[in-house]
Amino acid sequence: MPNTTTVLPAPVGKWLQIGLWAAQVLIFAAFTLFGCMKFFMPVDQLAAMWVWPGDVPVWFLRLMGIIDFAGGVGVLLPALTRIQPRLTVLAALGCALLQIAAMIFHLSRGEAPAVPLNVILLALSAFILWGRGRRAPIAPRR
Repeated sequence: MPNTTTVLPAPVGKWLQIGLWAAQVLIFAAFTLFGCMKFFMPVDQLAAMWVWPGDVPVWFLRLMGIIDFAGGVGVLLPALTRIQPRLTVLAALGCALLQIAAMIFHLSRGEAPAVPLNVILLALSAFILWGRGRRAPIAPRR
């Protein structure tokens, strides 16, 4: 009989859990807010706040709004309800990839002042991706 050893993960600390939930709430708030703005606000009002909305087709702006909103909801709701909590990890991955694309977009247009927010959102998304994917996953409801 082969010698097998079972390695159990280290217990998850209270501060890690608090940090993950705080990051999830922040990503939820940011992505749903920006998503609703991109979807519902008139283009001229958005262009007054940010330069780029006036330079892209309206359908692209509205699609970005839907994607942002879905990412924000996906990072929090599945974990909170414990219904398909693995979707939280996928949403965090999507949010991270979206921020990488946003940084490339802004840098290619010479909009470097917009990038720090993308870096913060990327860091929070990556933290959620790591935390909920590896270190402190949420168990599904039974």
